[in-house]
Amino acid sequence: MRRILINILLITLSYSASSYAQDQSRLYDIGKNIEIYTNIYKELNKNFVDKIDPNILMKKGIDAMTKSLDPYTRYFSESEAESFRISTQGKYSGIGSVMKNIDSVITVVELYKDSPSYKAGLRIGDQILEVEGKSTKGKSSKEVASIVRGAPGTDIVFTVKSFNENKTKKITINRGEINIPNVPYFGLVNDSIGYIHLSTFTADAGRNVRNALKKLKDSVDLKGVILDLRYNGGGLLREAINVVNVFVGKGEELVSTRGKIEDKNRVYITQKNALDDDIPLVVLINDRSASASEIVSGSIQDLDRGVLIGQKSFGKGLVQNVFPIGYNSKVKITIAKYYIPSGRCIQSKVYENGKAVYIKKDKRNAFKTKKGRKVYDVGGVEPDILVEKEKPSAFVNSLIKNNIIFKYVNEYSSQHKSIPPIEDFEYKDYSEFKEFCTKLNYSFETKTEKGIENLKKMIVDDNLKSITNNDLDKLLDMVKLEKKSYLDSNMDEIKRLIEKEIVKRYYFNKGKIKDSLKNDIEIKKAIEVLSQSDKYNGILAKPE
Repeated sequence: MRRILINILLITLSYSASSYAQDQSRLYDIGKNIEIYTNIYKELNKNFVDKIDPNILMKKGIDAMTKSLDPYTRYFSESEAESFRISTQGKYSGIGSVMKNIDSVITVVELYKDSPSYKAGLRIGDQILEVEGKSTKGKSSKEVASIVRGAPGTDIVFTVKSFNENKTKKITINRGEINIPNVPYFGLVNDSIGYIHLSTFTADAGRNVRNALKKLKDSVDLKGVILDLRYNGGGLLREAINVVNVFVGKGEELVSTRGKIEDKNRVYITQKNALDDDIPLVVLINDRSASASEIVSGSIQDLDRGVLIGQKSFGKGLVQNVFPIGYNSKVKITIAKYYIPSGRCIQSKVYENGKAVYIKKDKRNAFKTKKGRKVYDVGGVEPDILVEKEKPSAFVNSLIKNNIIFKYVNEYSSQHKSIPPIEDFEYKDYSEFKEFCTKLNYSFETKTEKGIENLKKMIVDDNLKSITNNDLDKLLDMVKLEKKSYLDSNMDEIKRLIEKEIVKRYYFNKGKIKDSLKNDIEIKKAIEVLSQSDKYNGILAKPE
């Protein structure tokens, strides 16, 4: 307690030395409230009836404090700091696998190509029963992941049960440096149009996009390129600038940041010559494209450098910096808003359940692109061509949520040592999946069924004697009869999901992305736009 109080005093004194003349009353409030907070913490620890874990209690207090500011200012404890480092650097020391709690058992759901875990014989679908002789029962996937990470070159022993096997085996994995590629796939979608998938803005994202485009240009007479930023939640600001710089020449102002401390306000300008500032470009975005993705897509739109296709982006126009706060902990703080070339900030003002609420154009400010096209601030970047997002049906969502497709593919892959190349592979065994669901006795309860059961209780409560359970049971039977057709009526959608999961087992994430392009309506729209120069140029033309 004495150490904490001394630290508080030092913080207050150092702050007062620089700001006393400016805001004396504010300093008093800061000191007073820190002291109150510390006294509450001390009295709770001393007098509360049950034993208190000081780490958990303090973290809850800090989390509540940061949450009251915005969704992005956040405290990272020592155990969480490693996960944050992975999100910004794209690499970590570990075994190269992703785990998930399925049916209360820690299960491998993804492996990175050539990772230590794959080389050691671990496979998707394997259940991790023990780590270093300690049971994983009751542990979350995050807890197990924190145990698994460690220094490169060190061994870790798993007790594993493979799918459909009653016996267990021990696997020793030698940890290594795991690099998660931010450009997991690039290639051609037809004879003359290239495709680059950028999954996150970690280190070297700009260089990797530049290299991908160069290889595509070297391989064919490239007529256009698609940059896919869907589901890309952002990352490093400097890498966003570097990605735009691949397509936009030297000396172009892309982003300015403005915050409380004027000396830290910045203007970011492209520093290199573009690899190609003329090739027709389409950028794909959706509601999960955020932050650095919006800097790239918004700048491309503001400079009339390419056409945006998809759905409105997330709406995060804020800049965060990370500050060390001792004991290997960190705090990520929103320090500024960013503004893209037209002068607009796309930060959303209203959130519900963590998602930005759409703000109508009449309540937003209009700005102009380089050629004079109208664009709007707040609430994200709106695409030039809106494509309605395909939403899985409730039944398909239930298959995903309950891991039915995952479990089926475990069985499928155990019976198929290999599959044809992605270009030639097509999943055709749907009758087997239907049999699997029957064998599993999978039951999906609809909202209608839940509603009928609730209605039965309400009828009893309201004493409505003229309506019998028999009447409602007949309706329930009709619903159940209709449900039998769900596997057939959703066949195409389910087959696509099964195929992607199968391909991931044999060709990893790169293969999954490549396979998903086969039936992607936004890719088809992008190809259509890039294949018709009059349509492409018309979208970007100066308004009359």
